[in-house]
Amino acid sequence: MIRVLVADDHSAIRAGMRLMLEQADDVEVVGEAADGAIAVRQAAALRPDVVLMDIRMPGTDGIQATREITAAGLADVLILTTFDLDEYLFGALRAGAAGFLLKSVEPSALVDAVRRVAAGDGFLAPEVTRRLLTAFVATPLPSRPAPPSLGELTARELDVLAGLGRGLSNAGLAAELTITEATAKTHVSRVLAKLGCSSRVQAAILAREAGLL
Repeated sequence: MIRVLVADDHSAIRAGMRLMLEQADDVEVVGEAADGAIAVRQAAALRPDVVLMDIRMPGTDGIQATREITAAGLADVLILTTFDLDEYLFGALRAGAAGFLLKSVEPSALVDAVRRVAAGDGFLAPEVTRRLLTAFVATPLPSRPAPPSLGELTARELDVLAGLGRGLSNAGLAAELTITEATAKTHVSRVLAKLGCSSRVQAAILAREAGLL
């Protein structure tokens, strides 16, 4: 079962998300949180696989909560918000979110996104993907050396990092490197740990900065 924590300051939305998610046989909602601070505490106590996180909440907002949860390795975070704003999209990804969805998402797409994030993949709403890619390509490469931790990667892990930089999923990495999907997931976990990255997106940015693409 994929264990999910739902964080949103509106009880009706939390109830709706629970109903949508628990239609799937392999998803269980293990807790709810009405603000970011509670979400962090619940993530530490319940250790869900995925936190479905709103951004605009009282007190600790969803971006800060995402930063704390991913930094502590408590769970993967999938952002679910009403607001299609660049500051939220980029802020959430920089904070370590593994995915970004809008609340207009269809139930089947929500469940699919939860499954993919739980499996170690990233997920972006189609509405924001093109905008993110445009911003990514348009941003000049920084003139700084690769981090020392890059030298700790094996040749295979460098291949994996380059694949992450091109946006490959675990299945895509497995096909390209002729390995199993489980092995690809293990390699990704090791790469993230060695580089101190809390998400595939952060590793992809590092791969680009290091000139691996």
